[in-house]
Amino acid sequence: MAFNYITAAEAAEMIHDGMTLGLSGFTAPGTPKAISVELAKKAEREHEAGRPFKVNIFTGASTSDNVDGVLSRANAINMRAPYQNVPDLRKRINAHDCHYNDRHLSEMSQEMRYGFYGDIDFAIIEAADINEKGEIILGTGVGNIPTYAHMAKKIFIELNEELPSALHGMHDVIMLQDPPRRPAIPIYVANDRIGSPVLKVDPNKIVGIVRTKSLDGVKAFTAPDEVSKQIGANVVRFLVGEYTAGRLPKEFLPLQSGVGNVANAVLYDLGESTELPNFVMYTEVIQDAVLELMRKGKCTFASTCSMTFSDETERKLFPDLDFFRDKILMRPAELSNNPEVIRRLGVIAMNTALEADIFGAVNSTHVLGTRMMNGIGGSGDFTRNAYLSIFSCPSVSKGGLISNIVPLVSHVDHSEHSVDIIVTDQGIADLRGKDPVQRAYEIINNCAHPMYRPLLLDYLKIGKGGQTPHVLNAAFAFHNAFNATGDMRNADFSLYV
Repeated sequence: MAFNYITAAEAAEMIHDGMTLGLSGFTAPGTPKAISVELAKKAEREHEAGRPFKVNIFTGASTSDNVDGVLSRANAINMRAPYQNVPDLRKRINAHDCHYNDRHLSEMSQEMRYGFYGDIDFAIIEAADINEKGEIILGTGVGNIPTYAHMAKKIFIELNEELPSALHGMHDVIMLQDPPRRPAIPIYVANDRIGSPVLKVDPNKIVGIVRTKSLDGVKAFTAPDEVSKQIGANVVRFLVGEYTAGRLPKEFLPLQSGVGNVANAVLYDLGESTELPNFVMYTEVIQDAVLELMRKGKCTFASTCSMTFSDETERKLFPDLDFFRDKILMRPAELSNNPEVIRRLGVIAMNTALEADIFGAVNSTHVLGTRMMNGIGGSGDFTRNAYLSIFSCPSVSKGGLISNIVPLVSHVDHSEHSVDIIVTDQGIADLRGKDPVQRAYEIINNCAHPMYRPLLLDYLKIGKGGQTPHVLNAAFAFHNAFNATGDMRNADFSLYV
């Protein structure tokens, strides 16, 4: 079949106000690079002419400035799901200029197929290659595109010349069967392959191919600061203790790691550890540090949804794909984040928190309980089903004006029932087998910054009983003090006695 090659602007002209788009990719890798930019320009023209223009956008996770950035600045997004991390979009969400549905990443595909969000008008797929049969070699991120491509009325392909066709064989593409007769997922070790190396679409739905030439634009993470290094060291110290105590199998367990400097610091420390064996990863994202661990032989395999590498690392990866071909496998989000598989494999989950409270609940998403930061992402998928669930964060922020250990989190993403371990630069709180008050002392004494420990102990003292002795009118004293004075240390619990 001969495909129609078009420009990104021509593709954008086919997209109209109110349409719904499903995009490939997971974080910046695999997301569109051109059509979305032209769509933002079209939105600006439409707005200048006094006509409404907004679209609904579903992705695998976050995207990049080429999608969420340009479209947000053009005020062209009506509804967005399931995750984002671009400042311009964040402003729209918090100003209610954009509807945002924050979902567990493993659920997005199936909820689309269940019909919860309506039809998809266009799928936009970044590809390394495509043949006349509609068999697509995807790029460096998969996300939810198997479902979006299946559901879409029409498809655009962005054929990216920066992506080598040698990526063939590094994807495991499948769309799970829906209830009521969904079979078990036959993944018993991280490197089991159960799908296809290519995404297969109906070639008759492809209305145009746009040629692009662009890397993902992911910036290299800065070197970990001293706080991140200390958190990383504490996480590894905990894992070494569990391993030597025999609470982890001799062959170790697959690791899941979130995104950011703390996650990179943990991975670097794992690479330096001589007390832990080589390991595999079953995760949603792998970063630059993982490639170095693979070259050293410390990380032997990674199942992921996205290779979220900096452009510099990506340029080094592509000529060396033969070395990494049997070490990296990219899957759709409903597989990389699937609770059934996570629990079966015994994944050790390591995620970050905005704040944690003294009884073990974690807020991953909302600053001071109201302003969306990024979203829950895949943390809930892994946290609730992990062999061990570890959350980390600095003990304080803004030079001590904010304590990230508080009496009560201002928004709950992960309840105390799902959190096993909390780690800060101060130390490790092991919450397993402890009642609420025991957890409180464990967290205050080991994770809170010394400048906040007396205040947190004061909060416990004014409790009037009950298994979880919260004082409801005082529970947000830290947050109220920050809102009023800019410093949580000004919290005064005597006002509530």
